[in-house]
Amino acid sequence: MAIRETDVKEKGKQLNIESVEWNGLTWIDIEKPTERETEYLANNYPFHPLDLDDCLSRIQRPKIDEYRDYLFLVLHFPVFNKEARITAPSQVSVFISENYLITLHKGDLKPLTKLFRECQLEEEAREENFSQGPGYVLYRIIDRLIDYCIPILNRISANIEEAEDNIFASKRIPSAIEHISILRRDVISFRRTIWPMRAVIATLEPKIRRFTKMDMAVYFGDTVDHVDRIWDGLDEYKEIIEGLNDTHDSLASNRTNEVMRMLTVIATILLPITVVASIFGMNIPLGPFGNSSYSALFVFVICLGIIGGMLYFFRHHRWI
Repeated sequence: MAIRETDVKEKGKQLNIESVEWNGLTWIDIEKPTERETEYLANNYPFHPLDLDDCLSRIQRPKIDEYRDYLFLVLHFPVFNKEARITAPSQVSVFISENYLITLHKGDLKPLTKLFRECQLEEEAREENFSQGPGYVLYRIIDRLIDYCIPILNRISANIEEAEDNIFASKRIPSAIEHISILRRDVISFRRTIWPMRAVIATLEPKIRRFTKMDMAVYFGDTVDHVDRIWDGLDEYKEIIEGLNDTHDSLASNRTNEVMRMLTVIATILLPITVVASIFGMNIPLGPFGNSSYSALFVFVICLGIIGGMLYFFRHHRWI
């Protein structure tokens, strides 16, 4: 039997609490929890006040707190923020006991929301997920959320390829360095989210054995393997981004040197021409050129000769 409690009333207050029940097991989902929801939990469940405070805190690290009757977990999963263009952590707080599972989150983790809706609407989904106890439901939640990391990882890979194309497009150097900086920040944030999760998930299976009817070692072993592969992918992307940054710096330096070399060649050529023009520009007769009507032509020919000679000299020494 499925129960949906969109507006649970507690002392005249409307609470954003929904639940689904099957065969004595209840999954309560609280989206965007506030102090009213944590107060409701404090009045109806034997939860430690510090755990309830942690549910509302945004600076908690992933952890497992073990009590005699229940476990309290804080988990972080990555969510891409389109406005900030960065992968940010989204917190999920979980209370698990023998006959209930309570999740509290901000609502931006689509796999968690989707799984809860499936269990609410489909009898087959409830039987599949609830039949092995709350420990298996927790595994299904974590497994889906970890699989949700793969598309985010693929998006980073696509962005790296785009940044690589920008680097080798000579007209897009400014956008390339901005793209690399955004990618580096994105990967660092993703790594900061995944790193503490590895230890929590690796130690989770022995602690929830009492809340499941089956051996979950293989299932959580597979989950840990997925997390490790995500971490390895982030390590690889970190090295690629560092390589792209070095490549960008090298190309930008080479282009700058090329520009400076051409400007130096131009300035070197113009220097003797400027001297010749200054000499012949003085109001002093200079030999046969002083009173000739072809003086300007003679000066022009001399300048062309100087330019040709210097270009030949530079070319002979392979400076241009």
